[in-house]
Amino acid sequence: MADILEYDAADAEARFDELLDQIERGRMVSITRDGKAIARLVPETEVRRAEVAEAIERLKALREELGKAPLDEVLASIHEGHKY
Repeated sequence: MADILEYDAADAEARFDELLDQIERGRMVSITRDGKAIARLVPETEVRRAEVAEAIERLKALREELGKAPLDEVLASIHEGHKY
């Protein structure tokens, strides 16, 4: 998402939790006062990238440990818990 969300300072203060949610999702937020940009809030991309890379490595290790599931188990699990 390349676009930057823009909020007036008073609006940003009132909607701070919403701004944090947007930033957490990777959006950048510009805060303005009297029409001039005074601050930019950006996500912690390096931290997030490290967390994602670590999660991928853990998933790879788990896959190695567990191996592949037999096809019949995969197909049976698709409808597990369904009520017809």
